[in-house]
This record gives sequence, C-alpha cells and structure tokens, in this order.
Amino acid sequence: MTGRTFRMRRVRKLVPGRARGGERGAGRGAQPKVVALGGGHGLSASLAALRRITGDLTAVVTVADDGGSSGRLRDELGVLPPGDLRKALAALCGDDEWGQTWARVIKHRFESRGDLHGHAVGNLLIVALWEQLGDHVQALDLVGKLLGAHGRVLPMSAVPLELQALVRGHDPAAPDAVSTVCGQATVALTPGEVQSVHVVPEDPPAVPEAVEAVLDADWVVLGPGSWFSSVIPHLLVPELLQALQETKARRVLSLNLAPQPGETDGFSPQRHLEVLARHAPKLALDVVLADEAAVPDRQSLTDAAKRLGATVELAPVASPDGCPTHDPELLAAAYDRIFRMHGRIGPWR
Repeated sequence: MTGRTFRMRRVRKLVPGRARGGERGAGRGAQPKVVALGGGHGLSASLAALRRITGDLTAVVTVADDGGSSGRLRDELGVLPPGDLRKALAALCGDDEWGQTWARVIKHRFESRGDLHGHAVGNLLIVALWEQLGDHVQALDLVGKLLGAHGRVLPMSAVPLELQALVRGHDPAAPDAVSTVCGQATVALTPGEVQSVHVVPEDPPAVPEAVEAVLDADWVVLGPGSWFSSVIPHLLVPELLQALQETKARRVLSLNLAPQPGETDGFSPQRHLEVLARHAPKLALDVVLADEAAVPDRQSLTDAAKRLGATVELAPVASPDGCPTHDPELLAAAYDRIFRMHGRIGPWR
C-alpha cells in the first residue's frame, strides 16, 4: 500500500505433539472454541450457523479475491481484498436492530456513474482503517467492535494472493490440453476441469493470530464454499496447514449442497474429498458433514471420508425453499449435534 507499512507479526514455533492447554475445553467455560475457514458466501453461511451455538468464534478468511470492488481496491491501493472479510463480519452481526442495521450498511453498494459505483461501504471502511492503523488485525477487530460482531475475523495471510489453476480442457478446441488460468474470479467460472490450484507468491506467510486460533481451538470447520477458490487456498499457506495438521482440535469438513458451475461442475461429494486430499495429503479429518439429499452414493462418500480418518454425518441443512443455500438454523443444529456427539466436552447451551 502506498505510504503505509504494515506491522509484521511472528508465528510461534510449532512443536509436534505438543499439548496445548491439556484436554480440549478445560477451563474454557461453557462454550466450544471454534475456528471456521473459508471465504465468500460459503463461509458466511457457516458463520451465521456457528454464532448461534457458540460465542467463541473466529473466522479465518482467504485473501485471493481479485474481482469486483475488492479487485479494484486491491489493484489501486495494493491492499488485501476486503470483500470476503466484510462478508464474514456481516455474517457475525447479531439479529438485533443494531446488528442487522450494520449488516445492511456494510453490504450496501453504491450505484453511480462515477468511481464509487459498485463499491461496498464495508470494503471502504475496512481499507480506511487499514490505512489509518497500519495493522490488518487491529483494524478488523475495531470494525467487529463497531458492528457488535459475535466473533472475530482474521485474514489467512497479510499478503494479497493470486490464485492460479491448472485446467484441463479450458480451450474447447483442445479438450486434453492443460492450461494455466490466473485469478480467483477467472478460476471460479473457468470452463474445463480444474486439476489443481496454487497461490502466488508461493509459501505466503500466515497471519500469526490465525495460526494461534487454529492451535487453540476445540473445533475447526473447513467449508462450505467454492472448493478451489475459497476452501483449498487455506491449505496452500504452509504455517496454516501445519497448524491444521498439528492442532488438537477436532476437524469437520462441511460439504457444498451441489457442484459449482465452473470450479467443480460434475463433481460428486467424494470427489471434493479426493481433491482436498491431493492438496494436503497429510491432513486428517474427524467429521464430514453433508446434506442428506445431496449424497446419491453414500457408501462412496463414506469410503472417501474414511481414507481421511473421518466419519460422515448426514443432516438436512439446505434451505427449505429449494434454493441451493444452507439454512442457518438447520446448519447450526447439525454443527451442534456433531460437537456433542464427537467432541470431548459439552453440553454448551
């Protein structure tokens, strides 16, 4: 960012097998400590559900967005893309008048014939505080305090990332050729079949508070969301992946309700797990959550989950109106059931 230097934090050294706080939940009070990783609408759905069952909630958000208002601010000012961070903050706003008013305000987009057109108020607020404070985490904490957010929002890295994908059949004239597609917004809508993704710069540093949150959690929730552009990028930040592998927290993977046109068109639920495993072969899971109506082949999903060390929990989590979105109350009930059945502590309500 022009004229602004951001303070860099150090990640504490990870020690394999080190106990962190003894038995999970010891001395923690009545609520589970939950960290949710992702981006976009998928993470927002997860946060809207999780804030209903715990007051100790942290969102770790991808920073590879390069489209829309976020992309413009990123290109012009050199900042992290604020859009997914804003969405996470909005999802953590309370159901009271204060919370819902602020949720609407930060999501509001200007309509004009000038440079403000398409910019979201929340994006501008976040970037303004970054410029004022020179500290990503402090600024986001301050926005959360203003909104009365029911949780904390952190970027996964303090470095803006470019997502690059290897895509087979991106060019219809060469269906077997593998091409490199650059940019999150482009990858999300790419024709062809995404084979793998990576980020530039390679091996980006993690935000230390995000690493600490994962290490100290009782539960870590990954997904739902755009698989290649919102979920897997967290596994491409080495310090964050190491924390996910070493944490004593239980790990739950929340699957999407349907394949996403472009990124995962035609993918089965078990294919999502196989792709995840290719990008992080040493990452073990405890629970895979899926909507019961979105799994045509339950045995194949069970087998794929077992290879990751996980069991499958099927539950009705889709919106009853038929839209391919998660219902926050149903998803909250599913998470609550998983935490009670598979956790070591409880009850939390």
